[in-house]
Amino acid sequence: MLDVFASGFSGLIAGFLHLSMPNIIMIVIGGILLFLGIKKDFEPLLLVPIGFGCILVNIPLADLMEPGGFLRTIYEAGIMTELFPLLIFVGIGAMTDFEPVLENPITFLLGAAGQFGIFLTLALALALGFKELEAVSIGIIGACDGPTAIYVTSQYAPHLLGAVSVAAYSYMSLVPLIQPPIMRALTTEKERTTVMKAHKKTVSPTTKLLFPLVITILGGLIAPKGLPLLGTIMLGNLMRESGAVERLTKASQNEIANVVTLLLGISIGATMDGRVFLQPQTLIVLCLGFIAICLDTACGVFLGKVLYVFTGGKVNPLIGAAGISAFPMSARVVMREGQKYNKKNYLLMHAMGANAGGQIGSVIAAAVMLSVLKGMGII
Repeated sequence: MLDVFASGFSGLIAGFLHLSMPNIIMIVIGGILLFLGIKKDFEPLLLVPIGFGCILVNIPLADLMEPGGFLRTIYEAGIMTELFPLLIFVGIGAMTDFEPVLENPITFLLGAAGQFGIFLTLALALALGFKELEAVSIGIIGACDGPTAIYVTSQYAPHLLGAVSVAAYSYMSLVPLIQPPIMRALTTEKERTTVMKAHKKTVSPTTKLLFPLVITILGGLIAPKGLPLLGTIMLGNLMRESGAVERLTKASQNEIANVVTLLLGISIGATMDGRVFLQPQTLIVLCLGFIAICLDTACGVFLGKVLYVFTGGKVNPLIGAAGISAFPMSARVVMREGQKYNKKNYLLMHAMGANAGGQIGSVIAAAVMLSVLKGMGII
């Protein structure tokens, strides 16, 4: 009888007996992610499910990521098939207004400049010994574009998915803390006080309708490997601008985006098993991701300074910092920084143009890298 009782008791505490230090550390990290999402409002729609998924996967003997486990099922259905990030892109396209970048096409250049940090970090990762596909996945963190990072990493470096995803979304939520010091360090007070005039030019509905079609065709022909990313974001934008499928547009913006975000987040958290996640390589990935976003911000500001000179002081270099894909957070940061030095400085719409350009730029950057690797026979 005592043996039976002892066996039953040991079964009840089996989880505690198998709890390892890596599991404990990752449960704490999951709790920190929940704290940041709930109390600090840092990307709560993603950090909350990611943090909870991290806790779930680090509870021993639950087998949630084993074949047949519910987290494994969600992961294989949405991450390994690339479905979740692509559905997110349809929603992003449906929510994005590209009119600011069409009104002032020069801001598209800032969106392109905001991607140079990706390639610089790619070179740095290669120098540190990462393989080509791993380096691409690490570099794309700098775009501050979670879906793109997840799409590329899940397909070509799935063992880095947890680290890359957490870095991408964490740094995206920290944009208001990361970017301002860089912006101030690289610009003069005179540049920061530059007032940009509002553009009175209006974009015709036909132009806005043709824009996603032209970008899809040209981008697809230039970099075919990135067409799934580019095509889905442009599909969402086409639905928005057409006005003919309002129900689909609203569903993409709300119900579909919300459900997929939940499943995407918990799937990412499920990759954060302490036995795999707590490796020196993870720390290196996080550091390189931080370098990438800093370089992207710096490159955007540098081009902004160039445009400031070429336009005779008509472009405020601060808007170059919005050339990343953290939409519209980065544009709001630019607006706030500009008004610190000149209360009459309304940079939001100009920064929104750079920000919208950055969304397209990050997708095209990923597409170009993948197409080049395809041409080299690496993928």
